[in-house]
Amino acid sequence: MTQTNRQWVLKSRPEGMPRRDDFELREQPVPAVTDGHFLVRNLYLSCDPTQRGWMERDTYAPAVAIGDVMRAVSAARVVVSKHPGYREGDLVCGAFGWQDYALSDGSGLFPIFKLPSGTAAPTGLSLFGITGLSAYFGMLDIGAPQAGDGVLVSAAAGSTGSIAAQIAKIRGARVVGIAGGARKCQWLTEEIGLAAAIDYRSENVRGRIVELLPKGCDVYFDNVGGDILEAALGRLARHARVVLCGAISTYNDREAATGPRNYVNLILRSATMRGFLVFDYAARIPEAVADLGRWAAEGKLKDQIDVAEGFESAPDALRRLFTGENLGKQIVHVAD
Repeated sequence: MTQTNRQWVLKSRPEGMPRRDDFELREQPVPAVTDGHFLVRNLYLSCDPTQRGWMERDTYAPAVAIGDVMRAVSAARVVVSKHPGYREGDLVCGAFGWQDYALSDGSGLFPIFKLPSGTAAPTGLSLFGITGLSAYFGMLDIGAPQAGDGVLVSAAAGSTGSIAAQIAKIRGARVVGIAGGARKCQWLTEEIGLAAAIDYRSENVRGRIVELLPKGCDVYFDNVGGDILEAALGRLARHARVVLCGAISTYNDREAATGPRNYVNLILRSATMRGFLVFDYAARIPEAVADLGRWAAEGKLKDQIDVAEGFESAPDALRRLFTGENLGKQIVHVAD
C-alpha cells in the first residue's frame, strides 16, 4: 500500500461554474486504522450536481468547509478492517470523498452499503448510486406512472433522467425525453427506446411537448428547473404528478433563479408537485437495488456510464455535468 493519500480539498467557494481553481490537490499520510474502523481504497469517484450546492452553502447537508476533502460518494474496496461489520475485500459505496483512502466507522451523513456479489464497482455509483436510487424512488413513489400515461423527463440523457425514463417505460408509459444536442436525443430514441426526444438547444420545447404529448403530461420528472419546468407545468394532464428531483439550470446562478410563474396550473389540473431527497429512502435501498439489478439483467434497463480517467481529472469531470458534455453517469476512475 502506498503511504500517500492524495486528496482534492475545497480551496474557495465557487462563483458561477465550478472551476479547477476552486480545488487544491493535497497529499497526506494514509490514516492509521483503529478499533471499530475500516480503511477503504477508492476505486471510482462520483460526480453529482448536488456537489455544487455542497461547495457553496448549507443545504440538506452542511457545506463543505474550506480546506476539507471534497465530499463525494465513491465506490471503494476495504483494505484494512478492525470493524466487525466489514471485511477486507468488501466492495462498498459511501461518502468517502475525493481522496485515495478514507477511514470510516460505518456511520455518517450518508448510508454505506455493500455491493451485491458480482457487481462492478461503477454500477455502485450509477445504477445503485445516488442517481439510480433517485430515479427509482422519485419515479415510482412520487410519479407513479401507469400503463398508457404520458411521461416527460428533463435531462433525460443524464444519470438520473435516463434511469427514470426507462423505469417509466418498464411501467408501460409513453416516455418523451428532453436533452441537449442531436447525439443525446438520438441515444434516447435509438438506444433506450423512448417514444421521442426533444432537443432543447434547437427546438421549441413548449411546441414539441404539445405535439408529442397532446393530452398533456401525466408525469413530469424534473431535473433542471427554470424554463423547462415552466414549459412542462403549462402542459399538465388532469391529476398530473410533477417530481422535483433537481434544478441544475439554477445551481450556478441562484440570484437569477425564479419560481414558476404558471404554478396555478397545478390547481386548475388538480395536479401535485413534490420534491424529495433520496436519503429519505435509505431503509429501502435493498428493494431498489434488487429491482434495478433485475431489470438490467433482463435487458429492460441500460446503465450508461461516462468515465474520466485519473484522480487529477475529478474537478474537470464535475464541470462536465454543467456543460452537458457527459452522457449518462459521470464518474472518475482512480484505481483498479
